[in-house]
Amino acid sequence: MKQYNSLLYFLNHGLWLLLLLCHIQILHNKRFCSGSSMSRNKAMVESLQRYGVIRSNKVAEVMESIDRALFVPNGAGAYIDSPMSIGYNATISAPHMHAMCLQLLEKNLQPGMHALDVGSGTGYLTACFGMMVRPEGCAVGVEHIPELVSSSIENIQKSAAAQLLKDGSLSVHAADGRKGWPEFAPYDAIHVGAAAPEIPQALIDQLKPGGRMVIPVGNMFQDLKVVDKKSDGSISVHTETSVRYVPLTSREAQLRGY
Repeated sequence: MKQYNSLLYFLNHGLWLLLLLCHIQILHNKRFCSGSSMSRNKAMVESLQRYGVIRSNKVAEVMESIDRALFVPNGAGAYIDSPMSIGYNATISAPHMHAMCLQLLEKNLQPGMHALDVGSGTGYLTACFGMMVRPEGCAVGVEHIPELVSSSIENIQKSAAAQLLKDGSLSVHAADGRKGWPEFAPYDAIHVGAAAPEIPQALIDQLKPGGRMVIPVGNMFQDLKVVDKKSDGSISVHTETSVRYVPLTSREAQLRGY
């Protein structure tokens, strides 16, 4: 009987906890599904600040200025902290991952610097890079799915970064990102939005002395690696956290599902 009562106690309190968690999630969803698009975007950024993901005023300002809803399919679920499919077996990372990468690269995204976004997808992070390095900086996105390149340019044209496209300080190109984009190298900052089995040498070569690259590395098990190139050209690498990204692969392999 005692065991039976204990079981009932557990079930009743377990159900109560489940209902409480559901209520919290409903309130969270309501918060990001009411109000104007920009106010919801701002609420997303404020949430990331409260949880300590965003620690820089500059990163917060840039993420507030670039409305994430413009860069996800139909704007659906734009402010929920979760990755989303964007078609072609590709995804847009969760907001906390974009914020983390911007924080890790902030010192290398100062005005006038050059930034490369490999696997630029919908163009969201490329637009953020452009806002970080203006004026006189250069932000480049490389994506090997031409359809995503076209749609990302359309997304950016609707955003606060539109003028950067017009003046040429921000550009997006259809190419194999594993080879980087030599035209505007060397880069102060390189971000890779898909997991490589190993760090591509071409990207290391295009990293400026004093520059930093953030790249997920691994196959089944992946780590977000931070690669720093010292002034003498030597490389240091450390692991920031465990992650789960789609593979950095060829266009053909991606389209057939790797």
